[in-house]
Amino acid sequence: MRKLASIQKIEEVLPIEGADNLVKVRIKGWWCVARKDEFKPEDFCCYIEVDSLVPNTPAFSFLAKGNSLKKSVIEDGKEVEGFRIKTIKLRGQISQGLALPLSSFPSLVVDNPFTPDLDVSEQIGIHKFEPPIPVHLTGEVKGQFPGFIPKTDEERVQNSSDLLEKYRGQRFYLTEKIDGTSSTFFKYGTISPPYGFGVCGHNIEFKENDKTVFWRLAKKYSLAEKIPDGFAIQAETAGEGIQSNRLKIKGIDLFVFYVIDIKKCQYLKLEDMKLFVKDLGLKTVPIIDDNFVLNHTCDELLKLADEPSILSPELPKEGIVFRLYDSLEKISFKAVSNAYLLKYGT
Repeated sequence: MRKLASIQKIEEVLPIEGADNLVKVRIKGWWCVARKDEFKPEDFCCYIEVDSLVPNTPAFSFLAKGNSLKKSVIEDGKEVEGFRIKTIKLRGQISQGLALPLSSFPSLVVDNPFTPDLDVSEQIGIHKFEPPIPVHLTGEVKGQFPGFIPKTDEERVQNSSDLLEKYRGQRFYLTEKIDGTSSTFFKYGTISPPYGFGVCGHNIEFKENDKTVFWRLAKKYSLAEKIPDGFAIQAETAGEGIQSNRLKIKGIDLFVFYVIDIKKCQYLKLEDMKLFVKDLGLKTVPIIDDNFVLNHTCDELLKLADEPSILSPELPKEGIVFRLYDSLEKISFKAVSNAYLLKYGT
């Protein structure tokens, strides 16, 4: 599970040219801008990742200047309000996230000595930012996302240093990260009582309703009839009216990135997934490279993400997802393009 706010160690502090009162600090694979003399290497801080929605409390009052409150949908379908943390550039330096002194949160309960990587998101009241669902994507909520299917979140490469070392030299396949909204379609009739066919967005399951784009796509491709019992497909729903459709996709379509054997708790291998998806009359996300040997630094992998989209070559891609080739487990991470984030302010 992604740790939006955690206790982390400052690994490096460097000056920023032309910025007398600011420095850049490194936390794992992230760089962010902080006040000069606020931190030194080996200090502990509260690090808050990009894509976080932080509450409108005194600890974050400095964000009110130049920022408006945003709404986000949380797991139970309710909305919360706060300030969104996103990628910005200050004095020519990319800054991703917030590094704040622990003294900013006097009520924070932490171990002594500090436990690095301790998740404090709930204590601070931080949620993942999810844009309000457009009207044509909403429908009547059936319930929360089914517990027998893994959610679709991928860890960012900046948080994946252990994985980069563990799987160095091994074969991965790379797919384009599509800027849309994740969706899950499944059939699971062998539990008691039978669950049947289901359609989900990122966090919730929807009742059957033709107003919901996920259900319309399910019916367009006859997924209730075609998906074998005990399987789920996970796809990016992208196109007109979704996330500003930055890739200029015509209409709305599905781009599958995972097929899950629910009964075995396994992911299909790449070649098996491609055949499965083809039989359903669907397409996978664009495959960039199916023979990529992982032998790169975090910064090198981020550079690879700053390339044109396969779907729309005249436009930048949102990023790349790296998945271990022929693995039945979910061993993966993503590199989101910094150029894309800055261009679109996401």
